[in-house]
Amino acid sequence: MAVRPIILYPDPILRAQARDANVCDPQTARVVADLWDTLDSHTGVGIAAPQIGEPLRIIAVDATRARRPVPNHGRMALINPEVVLSEGEIAFREGCMSIPDFVAHVTRARTVVISAVLPSGEPTTFVAEGFEAVILQHEIDHLDGVLFIDRVRSARDLKPRGR
Repeated sequence: MAVRPIILYPDPILRAQARDANVCDPQTARVVADLWDTLDSHTGVGIAAPQIGEPLRIIAVDATRARRPVPNHGRMALINPEVVLSEGEIAFREGCMSIPDFVAHVTRARTVVISAVLPSGEPTTFVAEGFEAVILQHEIDHLDGVLFIDRVRSARDLKPRGR
């Protein structure tokens, strides 16, 4: 489909609540394809529809792109995903394509249960752990207008990318 420009902070779409996507709507399939094309043209491991200017509850994640192998479910596009259960804590250094100049350590749930609809229309529920759980929580946050910078304890915790 198309590589789309990444919406950068402080664009207001990044702070808006995304609306539910209809799996039967051709726009949903187009957004999923554009998310993959856009993610594949960057070094990230996940992307949410608001990051390409679409206020829809759609994400694409691919933990296989991690620098070191981690347990994962492979490439996943998820429609209307939600965290239905979370357990434990884990801290990871996070960055974001929409805030390209900074990273920070963020504490999130170590294990999550995700409920969503696949692009095929099939409902799915699965357990994700570790790095994959972090990616999923980060991208689902985007659908609620929450950015990783909202989850840092203080501004001192933000570091320039690359340091």
